[in-house]
Amino acid sequence: MDLTAPYLPDLESIPAGLDLPAEIRRLKAERKAVILGHYYQEPEIQDLADFVGDSLQLSQQAAKTDADIIAFCGVHFMAETAKILNPTKTVVIPDMDAGCSLADRCPADHFAEWLKQYPDHDVVSYINCSAGVKALSTVICTSSNAERVVNSLPRDRKLVFAPDRHLGKWVMKQTGRDMVLFPGFCIVHEQFTAKRLAALKAQHPEAKLIAHPECDATVSQLADFVGSTAALLNYVERNSAKAFIVATEAGILHQMRLRRPEAELIPAPADSGCNCSLCPYMKLNSLEKLYLCLRDLKPEIRLEESLRVQALKPLERMLALG
Repeated sequence: MDLTAPYLPDLESIPAGLDLPAEIRRLKAERKAVILGHYYQEPEIQDLADFVGDSLQLSQQAAKTDADIIAFCGVHFMAETAKILNPTKTVVIPDMDAGCSLADRCPADHFAEWLKQYPDHDVVSYINCSAGVKALSTVICTSSNAERVVNSLPRDRKLVFAPDRHLGKWVMKQTGRDMVLFPGFCIVHEQFTAKRLAALKAQHPEAKLIAHPECDATVSQLADFVGSTAALLNYVERNSAKAFIVATEAGILHQMRLRRPEAELIPAPADSGCNCSLCPYMKLNSLEKLYLCLRDLKPEIRLEESLRVQALKPLERMLALG
Protein backbone atom coordinates (compact mmCIF):
# COMPACT_ATOMS: atom_id res chain seq x y z
CA MET A 1 0.00 0.00 0.00
CA ASP A 2 1.30 3.44 -0.98
CA LEU A 3 0.93 5.89 1.88
CA THR A 4 1.75 8.97 -0.21
CA ALA A 5 -0.69 11.81 0.43
CA PRO A 6 -2.28 13.47 -2.62
CA TYR A 7 -0.16 16.38 -3.87
CA LEU A 8 -0.55 18.80 -6.74
CA PRO A 9 2.46 20.91 -7.76
CA ASP A 10 1.73 24.59 -7.18
CA LEU A 11 3.25 25.88 -10.41
CA GLU A 12 1.79 29.34 -9.82
CA SER A 13 3.98 29.74 -6.73
CA ILE A 14 7.13 29.83 -8.86
CA PRO A 15 8.30 33.44 -9.25
CA ALA A 16 8.21 34.73 -12.81
CA GLY A 17 11.61 34.76 -14.46
CA LEU A 18 13.19 32.44 -11.90
CA ASP A 19 16.41 30.83 -13.14
CA LEU A 20 15.21 27.28 -12.62
CA PRO A 21 18.48 25.42 -13.33
CA ALA A 22 20.37 27.70 -10.94
CA GLU A 23 17.70 27.36 -8.24
CA ILE A 24 17.61 23.57 -8.63
CA ARG A 25 21.39 23.42 -8.17
CA ARG A 26 21.15 25.70 -5.11
CA LEU A 27 18.39 23.63 -3.52
CA LYS A 28 20.24 20.41 -4.30
CA ALA A 29 23.30 21.67 -2.39
CA GLU A 30 21.19 23.07 0.44
CA ARG A 31 19.19 19.86 0.84
CA LYS A 32 22.21 17.57 0.40
CA ALA A 33 20.23 15.96 -2.40
CA VAL A 34 21.11 13.83 -5.40
CA ILE A 35 19.16 14.02 -8.65
CA LEU A 36 18.76 10.73 -10.49
CA GLY A 37 17.46 10.92 -14.05
CA HIS A 38 16.34 8.22 -16.46
CA TYR A 39 17.44 8.28 -20.10
CA TYR A 40 13.83 8.94 -21.15
CA GLN A 41 13.57 12.25 -19.29
CA GLU A 42 13.54 15.59 -21.09
CA PRO A 43 17.06 16.76 -22.10
CA GLU A 44 17.09 19.69 -19.65
CA ILE A 45 16.43 17.30 -16.76
CA GLN A 46 19.10 14.88 -17.94
CA ASP A 47 21.58 17.76 -18.10
CA LEU A 48 20.85 18.72 -14.48
CA ALA A 49 20.93 15.20 -13.06
CA ASP A 50 23.90 13.99 -11.03
CA PHE A 51 23.47 10.59 -12.59
CA VAL A 52 21.64 9.54 -15.77
CA GLY A 53 21.04 5.89 -16.50
CA ASP A 54 18.68 2.99 -17.11
CA SER A 55 16.79 1.09 -14.43
CA LEU A 56 19.73 -1.09 -13.38
CA GLN A 57 22.19 1.81 -13.21
CA LEU A 58 19.76 3.98 -11.26
CA SER A 59 19.00 1.14 -8.84
CA GLN A 60 22.71 0.66 -8.20
CA GLN A 61 23.21 4.38 -7.74
CA ALA A 62 20.25 4.63 -5.36
CA ALA A 63 21.62 1.73 -3.31
CA LYS A 64 24.96 3.44 -2.68
CA THR A 65 24.07 7.13 -2.42
CA ASP A 66 24.96 8.98 0.77
CA ALA A 67 22.68 11.93 -0.01
CA ASP A 68 19.93 12.86 2.45
CA ILE A 69 17.39 13.47 -0.32
CA ILE A 70 16.86 11.49 -3.52
CA ALA A 71 15.03 13.43 -6.22
CA PHE A 72 14.07 10.76 -8.72
CA CYS A 73 13.33 12.02 -12.20
CA GLY A 74 11.74 8.98 -13.72
CA VAL A 75 8.50 7.15 -13.10
CA HIS A 76 6.83 5.98 -9.91
CA PHE A 77 8.16 2.42 -9.71
CA MET A 78 11.73 3.76 -10.01
CA ALA A 79 11.26 6.16 -7.11
CA GLU A 80 9.64 3.33 -5.13
CA THR A 81 12.70 1.18 -5.81
CA ALA A 82 14.94 3.94 -4.47
CA LYS A 83 12.81 4.10 -1.30
CA ILE A 84 12.92 0.31 -0.88
CA LEU A 85 16.71 0.48 -0.99
CA ASN A 86 16.97 3.65 1.15
CA PRO A 87 14.33 3.54 3.91
CA THR A 88 15.91 6.31 6.00
CA LYS A 89 16.23 8.78 3.12
CA THR A 90 13.59 11.11 1.77
CA VAL A 91 12.67 10.14 -1.78
CA VAL A 92 10.72 12.63 -3.88
CA ILE A 93 9.49 12.55 -7.47
CA PRO A 94 8.57 15.65 -9.49
CA ASP A 95 5.14 14.31 -10.47
CA MET A 96 3.41 11.49 -8.60
CA ASP A 97 1.28 10.81 -11.69
CA ALA A 98 4.40 9.73 -13.60
CA GLY A 99 3.38 6.10 -13.66
CA CYS A 100 4.15 3.27 -16.07
CA SER A 101 1.78 1.56 -18.49
CA LEU A 102 3.56 -1.77 -17.94
CA ALA A 103 3.48 -1.57 -14.13
CA ASP A 104 -0.13 -0.37 -14.15
CA ARG A 105 -1.19 -3.43 -16.16
CA CYS A 106 0.00 -5.69 -13.35
CA PRO A 107 -1.56 -4.59 -10.04
CA ALA A 108 -0.31 -6.61 -7.08
CA ASP A 109 -3.69 -8.07 -6.11
CA HIS A 110 -4.36 -9.23 -9.66
CA PHE A 111 -0.83 -10.64 -9.95
CA ALA A 112 -1.20 -12.55 -6.67
CA GLU A 113 -4.41 -14.14 -7.92
CA TRP A 114 -2.82 -14.99 -11.30
CA LEU A 115 0.19 -16.60 -9.57
CA LYS A 116 -2.07 -19.11 -7.83
CA GLN A 117 -2.00 -21.06 -11.10
CA TYR A 118 1.77 -21.55 -10.71
CA PRO A 119 2.43 -22.40 -7.05
CA ASP A 120 5.65 -24.31 -7.76
CA HIS A 121 7.29 -21.60 -9.91
CA ASP A 122 10.01 -19.11 -9.09
CA VAL A 123 8.92 -15.60 -10.04
CA VAL A 124 11.26 -13.36 -12.03
CA SER A 125 9.81 -9.87 -12.16
CA TYR A 126 11.03 -7.09 -14.39
CA ILE A 127 11.86 -4.01 -12.31
CA ASN A 128 9.08 -2.13 -14.14
CA CYS A 129 6.55 -3.16 -11.51
CA SER A 130 5.13 -1.92 -8.23
CA ALA A 131 6.54 -2.62 -4.78
CA GLY A 132 3.60 -4.97 -4.26
CA VAL A 133 4.58 -7.08 -7.26
CA LYS A 134 8.24 -7.05 -6.21
CA ALA A 135 7.17 -8.39 -2.82
CA LEU A 136 5.56 -11.38 -4.58
CA SER A 137 8.72 -12.15 -6.56
CA THR A 138 11.69 -14.45 -6.14
CA VAL A 139 14.12 -12.11 -7.87
CA ILE A 140 14.00 -8.84 -9.82
CA CYS A 141 15.69 -8.20 -13.15
CA THR A 142 16.17 -5.30 -15.54
CA SER A 143 16.51 -5.38 -19.31
CA SER A 144 20.27 -5.03 -18.75
CA ASN A 145 20.64 -8.15 -16.59
CA ALA A 146 17.53 -10.25 -17.31
CA GLU A 147 19.50 -12.97 -19.09
CA ARG A 148 22.02 -13.20 -16.26
CA VAL A 149 19.29 -13.29 -13.61
CA VAL A 150 17.39 -16.09 -15.33
CA ASN A 151 20.60 -18.08 -15.89
CA SER A 152 21.39 -17.74 -12.17
CA LEU A 153 18.34 -19.83 -11.27
CA PRO A 154 18.61 -23.65 -11.22
CA ARG A 155 17.76 -25.22 -14.57
CA ASP A 156 15.25 -27.55 -12.94
CA ARG A 157 13.18 -24.70 -11.52
CA LYS A 158 9.92 -23.70 -13.22
CA LEU A 159 9.78 -19.98 -13.92
CA VAL A 160 7.22 -17.24 -14.24
CA PHE A 161 8.35 -14.00 -15.92
CA ALA A 162 6.39 -10.80 -15.36
CA PRO A 163 5.09 -8.35 -16.32
CA ASP A 164 6.54 -7.76 -19.84
CA ARG A 165 5.74 -10.55 -22.27
CA HIS A 166 8.07 -9.24 -24.98
CA LEU A 167 11.10 -9.00 -22.72
CA GLY A 168 10.22 -12.43 -21.34
CA LYS A 169 10.04 -13.93 -24.82
CA TRP A 170 13.41 -12.37 -25.71
CA VAL A 171 14.99 -13.77 -22.53
CA MET A 172 13.58 -17.22 -23.32
CA LYS A 173 15.29 -17.08 -26.70
CA GLN A 174 18.61 -15.96 -25.19
CA THR A 175 18.66 -18.49 -22.36
CA GLY A 176 16.78 -21.46 -23.79
CA ARG A 177 14.62 -21.47 -20.66
CA ASP A 178 10.90 -22.09 -20.85
CA MET A 179 8.91 -19.55 -18.81
CA VAL A 180 5.28 -18.71 -18.18
CA LEU A 181 4.82 -15.11 -19.34
CA PHE A 182 2.48 -12.58 -17.76
CA PRO A 183 0.67 -10.82 -20.64
CA GLY A 184 1.89 -7.26 -20.02
CA PHE A 185 3.51 -4.76 -22.37
CA CYS A 186 4.77 -1.16 -22.63
CA ILE A 187 2.56 1.19 -24.65
CA VAL A 188 5.62 2.83 -26.25
CA HIS A 189 7.49 -0.28 -27.41
CA GLU A 190 4.27 -2.05 -28.39
CA GLN A 191 3.77 0.55 -31.13
CA PHE A 192 6.85 -0.42 -33.14
CA THR A 193 6.06 -2.88 -35.93
CA ALA A 194 8.31 -4.93 -38.20
CA LYS A 195 6.40 -3.72 -41.27
CA ARG A 196 7.11 -0.04 -40.66
CA LEU A 197 10.69 -0.66 -39.57
CA ALA A 198 11.40 -2.80 -42.65
CA ALA A 199 10.16 0.07 -44.81
CA LEU A 200 12.38 2.49 -42.89
CA LYS A 201 15.39 0.20 -43.30
CA ALA A 202 14.74 0.13 -47.04
CA GLN A 203 14.87 3.94 -47.06
CA HIS A 204 18.09 3.94 -44.99
CA PRO A 205 19.97 0.77 -46.00
CA GLU A 206 23.17 2.03 -44.38
CA ALA A 207 21.53 2.47 -40.96
CA LYS A 208 21.76 -0.03 -38.13
CA LEU A 209 18.40 -0.90 -36.56
CA ILE A 210 18.70 -1.11 -32.78
CA ALA A 211 15.81 -2.11 -30.55
CA HIS A 212 14.86 -2.50 -26.90
CA PRO A 213 13.79 -6.04 -25.87
CA GLU A 214 10.41 -4.66 -24.78
CA CYS A 215 9.61 -4.59 -28.51
CA ASP A 216 7.69 -7.39 -30.17
CA ALA A 217 9.74 -10.41 -31.26
CA THR A 218 9.17 -9.55 -34.93
CA VAL A 219 10.97 -6.25 -34.34
CA SER A 220 13.79 -7.88 -32.35
CA GLN A 221 14.34 -10.42 -35.15
CA LEU A 222 14.68 -7.60 -37.66
CA ALA A 223 17.12 -5.59 -35.53
CA ASP A 224 20.88 -5.51 -35.94
CA PHE A 225 21.20 -5.20 -32.18
CA VAL A 226 18.83 -5.70 -29.23
CA GLY A 227 19.61 -4.37 -25.77
CA SER A 228 18.65 -2.23 -22.79
CA THR A 229 18.73 1.55 -23.05
CA ALA A 230 22.27 1.56 -21.68
CA ALA A 231 23.32 -1.16 -24.13
CA LEU A 232 21.76 0.72 -27.05
CA LEU A 233 23.63 3.86 -26.03
CA ASN A 234 26.92 1.99 -25.79
CA TYR A 235 26.30 0.35 -29.17
CA VAL A 236 25.83 3.73 -30.87
CA GLU A 237 28.93 5.11 -29.18
CA ARG A 238 31.17 2.20 -30.18
CA ASN A 239 29.81 1.13 -33.56
CA SER A 240 31.35 2.69 -36.66
CA ALA A 241 28.04 3.03 -38.50
CA LYS A 242 27.05 6.57 -39.42
CA ALA A 243 23.28 6.11 -39.05
CA PHE A 244 21.02 4.31 -36.58
CA ILE A 245 17.29 3.61 -36.48
CA VAL A 246 16.42 3.65 -32.79
CA ALA A 247 13.43 1.57 -31.65
CA THR A 248 12.91 2.72 -28.09
CA GLU A 249 11.63 5.81 -26.27
CA ALA A 250 13.05 8.86 -28.03
CA GLY A 251 14.45 10.41 -24.84
CA ILE A 252 17.58 8.27 -25.27
CA LEU A 253 18.47 10.24 -28.41
CA HIS A 254 19.74 13.12 -26.26
CA GLN A 255 22.54 11.03 -24.76
CA MET A 256 23.24 9.42 -28.12
CA ARG A 257 23.69 12.85 -29.71
CA LEU A 258 26.08 13.86 -26.95
CA ARG A 259 28.24 10.79 -27.58
CA ARG A 260 27.94 10.64 -31.37
CA PRO A 261 27.10 14.16 -32.58
CA GLU A 262 28.08 13.30 -36.15
CA ALA A 263 25.80 10.24 -36.39
CA GLU A 264 22.36 10.33 -37.96
CA LEU A 265 19.81 9.16 -35.39
CA ILE A 266 16.43 8.15 -36.79
CA PRO A 267 13.65 7.57 -34.23
CA ALA A 268 11.60 4.52 -35.11
CA PRO A 269 8.08 5.44 -36.23
CA ALA A 270 5.24 4.36 -34.00
CA ASP A 271 2.34 2.50 -35.57
CA SER A 272 0.12 5.40 -34.53
CA GLY A 273 1.72 7.45 -37.31
CA CYS A 274 3.88 9.92 -35.39
CA ASN A 275 7.59 10.30 -36.21
CA CYS A 276 8.80 9.24 -32.78
CA SER A 277 7.58 7.59 -29.60
CA LEU A 278 7.51 9.41 -26.31
CA CYS A 279 6.40 7.99 -22.97
CA PRO A 280 3.64 10.31 -21.72
CA TYR A 281 4.42 9.36 -18.12
CA MET A 282 8.15 10.12 -18.34
CA LYS A 283 7.34 13.49 -19.89
CA LEU A 284 5.14 14.55 -16.95
CA ASN A 285 8.27 15.59 -15.07
CA SER A 286 9.56 19.09 -15.79
CA LEU A 287 12.11 21.59 -14.47
CA GLU A 288 9.32 23.44 -12.70
CA LYS A 289 8.15 20.31 -10.90
CA LEU A 290 11.72 19.30 -10.07
CA TYR A 291 12.29 22.71 -8.51
CA LEU A 292 9.09 22.42 -6.45
CA CYS A 293 9.83 18.90 -5.21
CA LEU A 294 13.27 20.03 -3.99
CA ARG A 295 11.81 23.19 -2.47
CA ASP A 296 8.87 21.52 -0.71
CA LEU A 297 10.16 17.93 -0.47
CA LYS A 298 6.88 16.79 -1.99
CA PRO A 299 5.49 14.57 -3.36
CA GLU A 300 7.30 12.05 -1.19
CA ILE A 301 7.37 8.29 -1.67
CA ARG A 302 6.27 6.42 1.46
CA LEU A 303 5.88 2.67 1.89
CA GLU A 304 4.61 0.43 4.66
CA GLU A 305 7.69 -1.10 6.29
CA SER A 306 6.44 -4.69 6.00
CA LEU A 307 5.92 -4.23 2.25
CA ARG A 308 9.29 -2.52 1.84
CA VAL A 309 11.13 -5.34 3.61
CA GLN A 310 9.41 -7.99 1.51
CA ALA A 311 10.11 -6.11 -1.73
CA LEU A 312 13.75 -5.58 -0.72
CA LYS A 313 14.61 -9.30 -0.74
CA PRO A 314 14.27 -9.93 -4.51
CA LEU A 315 15.98 -6.61 -5.25
CA GLU A 316 18.95 -7.59 -3.12
CA ARG A 317 19.15 -10.92 -4.94
CA MET A 318 19.41 -9.01 -8.19
CA LEU A 319 21.99 -6.52 -6.94
CA ALA A 320 24.12 -9.37 -5.53
CA LEU A 321 24.60 -10.59 -9.10
CA GLY A 322 26.37 -7.35 -10.01
